[in-house]
Amino acid sequence: MSTATLEDSPQAAADAKTEETAYFSANDLHAYYGESYIVQGVSFEVKEGEILALLGRNGAGKTSTLRAIAQIGSPKLTHGEVWLNQKPLHQMDSWQAAREGVALVPEDRRIIQGLTVEENLKLAQIAPPKGWPLERLYELFPRLGERRRQEGVTMSGGEQQMLAIARALARDVKLLLLDEPYEGLAPVIVQEIEKTLENVKQLGMTTIIVEQNAIAALHLADRAVILDMGQIAFDGTAQEVLDNAELRQEYLAI
Repeated sequence: MSTATLEDSPQAAADAKTEETAYFSANDLHAYYGESYIVQGVSFEVKEGEILALLGRNGAGKTSTLRAIAQIGSPKLTHGEVWLNQKPLHQMDSWQAAREGVALVPEDRRIIQGLTVEENLKLAQIAPPKGWPLERLYELFPRLGERRRQEGVTMSGGEQQMLAIARALARDVKLLLLDEPYEGLAPVIVQEIEKTLENVKQLGMTTIIVEQNAIAALHLADRAVILDMGQIAFDGTAQEVLDNAELRQEYLAI
């Protein structure tokens, strides 16, 4: 009796290759701020529906990597490839990447002054393809539903963070990039944002989160990548980092 191998079946080999293809991949990314070499050959993958925590000390290149993925402002990629669902983000402008489903929630949130909560959300839905309807967003973020007529910038920091995340989901998002979602928030508000992100996780949203509160991010994430001086120092499960005190102390100072 003979046993078929992948070499014997070209179709089987093709199917296996397709199954191995990551939903998101960053391949050998290099980026500069002026003369400063910030991102130095970073590569990692994220499966569909997975949450990846991108961690490291201040200045390690975390936010720069997120911005390079989204093709927003500086730093710009000078080398490397970024793929989402087999589409080359590295060949696109930021608006094209957004059309393909990339949404960056920046650290400063960028709530639009003069607009209510609902107007901020509706503005995100103007350009097709549309994402989640307002009713679904208000189910996920009940507090925003209660404050839909309130000017967004007059809300608390935690509520503005909820609005920034909801505004990203208001489009047809396939990859959610979160930059320091807990920054500047009181511990009790951090817990509320954690619950919100847990709900987003249950919806199967593919997410990359940059966060100085590494423990909180690791409890949320499936996997973790740790950057050190623009290069990858660790790539594995979030639980491995939680279980390894020496690793946390060396690269995260916790």
